[in-house]
Amino acid sequence: MATDADILVVGSGPAGVSVAAPLVAAGLRVLLVDGGRAASRPPISQPYLTARAADPAQWRWMLGDDYYALRRRDALSPKMRVPAHAQAFADFSRVNHIRATDSFVAIGSLAQGGLSNAWGCGVARLSHDELRAFPVAVGDMDDSYAHVSRRIGLSGACDDDLADYFGLDGWADPPIEADALQAQLLERYRHLKPGAAGSVRLGRSRVAVLSRARGARGACDLSGNCLWGCQQGALYCAEQDLRTLMRHPNFTYRPGFVVEHVGWAGNVRCVNGHGEDGPRTITAHKVALAAGTLATTRLALLADGISDPVGLQSCPVSAFMLWIPRHLGAAKQQGFGLGQLSYLVDCAPGVRGFGSLFSTNGIPVAEFARFTPLPLPYGIDALRALLSSCVAGNLALPGNLTRATVRLDKDNALEVDGLYDESVPALIRSAASQLTSAMRKLGAWILPGSFRPGTPGADIHYAATLPMRASPGIGQTDSLGELTRQRDLHIVDGACLPILTEKSHTLTIMANADRIGRALSFELRSRRAG
Repeated sequence: MATDADILVVGSGPAGVSVAAPLVAAGLRVLLVDGGRAASRPPISQPYLTARAADPAQWRWMLGDDYYALRRRDALSPKMRVPAHAQAFADFSRVNHIRATDSFVAIGSLAQGGLSNAWGCGVARLSHDELRAFPVAVGDMDDSYAHVSRRIGLSGACDDDLADYFGLDGWADPPIEADALQAQLLERYRHLKPGAAGSVRLGRSRVAVLSRARGARGACDLSGNCLWGCQQGALYCAEQDLRTLMRHPNFTYRPGFVVEHVGWAGNVRCVNGHGEDGPRTITAHKVALAAGTLATTRLALLADGISDPVGLQSCPVSAFMLWIPRHLGAAKQQGFGLGQLSYLVDCAPGVRGFGSLFSTNGIPVAEFARFTPLPLPYGIDALRALLSSCVAGNLALPGNLTRATVRLDKDNALEVDGLYDESVPALIRSAASQLTSAMRKLGAWILPGSFRPGTPGADIHYAATLPMRASPGIGQTDSLGELTRQRDLHIVDGACLPILTEKSHTLTIMANADRIGRALSFELRSRRAG
């Protein structure tokens, strides 16, 4: 039967472009659909501190013409209040029929490039021990890690105490220049006696940000605009790969198309959905779901008729403020706004915490008010004096410590519910205690009362709803993400990961999608030849 494509990919985020790239390179007909939301405004053209001091129209990019930032005061992260990112988060739950309880935060994207429009760019590679949970050849994952890393561009390579943990330095450029505060922390850490920092290990962050220009993308210019939009294109976004794919004649991109159901049309796969021109059915020999874990899971459960709850992994997270007294009163310094330093801490036997440290200079003062125990007006006054000598930090724990489930309700919407495991508060306290001790040795203090846990789901690291297994059961997937009982329906985003560690997970999602795409290209070409 004639089809619209050899394979239909749903979603243009990191997983979608990563599964599509090897299929396009193999000469197969690839059709990719997504919500098609485009950037609502261009990045600011001046460095952040310059624009804050001199731009008379700064309220437009800080608040939005429609006062978007003020209307989003309940959002958990500053990036969700940035007007330039409005399209990245708008309408996802409504359009995809996602309903989260009050105890859980459910976030996704209909934008071109998905959530990579507003991510922290943190990257890491799973170790061979961690990859044992995957029903795949470790060498295949290693090959795809290398391929994706070279394609998107990484920086942070450094002979430090986290080099083995990240496992990326063979493919990464040198780090982006650190600011004076974080450079001091790292220098003092390097001079500590072995074991003086306890279980805390400190090093440079590895990020999907260019420290050297490549092609049309410039290197980081230390403008401090990471939160507001990178004019250089140094921060990786899947939309960059989408533009590259669109140059190929065997690749078709259909924006503004939302899939409602995956089924069959005779002996080939089809999806039913609606676009700007109304309802439509698209046929393909295979369908790859890369719509984000929550949207993908809903479509898969609906296709397979699964009504029982399935588990969801999500990393418990916390945030804190770190004060470095030696820099009190220092002028604000322009610099890189994402993770400059990262750390690893043993929270309990077999449980590690991971986090990064960020400059505070590219973020409005009011965003940090919740870290002080003072009433809001006094807290902001105190922060104006302290902030140039502070850095912000976060902490992530493994995803199996969130007890969450998803299920289809009577209206076929996806209900999402969950809480942190009862052990999480003690693990956070352990991490905070060890970090407090280690940072004091480095001349830094965690501000009293600033170590705050986030709401379940606020990490936006959702995974493992339809995990890959060597012998998959109902509601699980095989090594190529193919859903049991649903031939030619492949899950290629975070939903098919079998584990979610404390590490940044986007690069692993991309590598796994790339691996699946390579295998499917061989399978589809074999079908064509047969």
